[in-house]
Amino acid sequence: MPAPQHLRNEDNKPDRIIKAALEVFAEHGLHGTPVPPIARKAGVGVGTLYRYFENKEALVNAVFRDTKQRLKDHLTDGVDLNEPSRALFNELWDRLTGFARQNPAAFRFLEMQDHHAYLDNDSRQIERSLLVPIGMMILQGQQNGLLNPQLRADIAIALFWGGFVGIFKAEAQGYLTIGDADLLTARDACWQAIRHHPKSEGITQ
Repeated sequence: MPAPQHLRNEDNKPDRIIKAALEVFAEHGLHGTPVPPIARKAGVGVGTLYRYFENKEALVNAVFRDTKQRLKDHLTDGVDLNEPSRALFNELWDRLTGFARQNPAAFRFLEMQDHHAYLDNDSRQIERSLLVPIGMMILQGQQNGLLNPQLRADIAIALFWGGFVGIFKAEAQGYLTIGDADLLTARDACWQAIRHHPKSEGITQ
């Protein structure tokens, strides 16, 4: 027998609050956003919000964990990170592009820097659960001669992520208009930044 409507509504309140908080945080940032506008957007009272999330920090962490997990699933489901290749790089770029296009609020929230002060151990663990496999993939790519062995794995990730975020952030702010061909050019430039260039080793330019 299906649960009564009021119980179903009660069950989805946390999800509604997380979704509303994501949209409000993505638009207005974290520090300047009080809780009442989030409650209004979620269609709940402030007291109800605090029943599920004891304070703003708990809410930020819930939003971060939900959003980061969705990004991780989108990037890695069905992908073998143990076999680094140019094709895998292209696949990850395409998946990241798809996530940014399909989930603009989630992407804006994740590229913010001001949420890091709020993150608890569980949130940082979810972040590591995505970064560590990608870091291992880069190390394997360096060992098999695919990627630049002089680049630390975390710097390679920063080059890839920073270049991608910079493009989409500039587009969101109206500085760029990005077409599919532009994204392919940017993808190739990011690849050139991290791939192994054996002929240039030992040459100072």
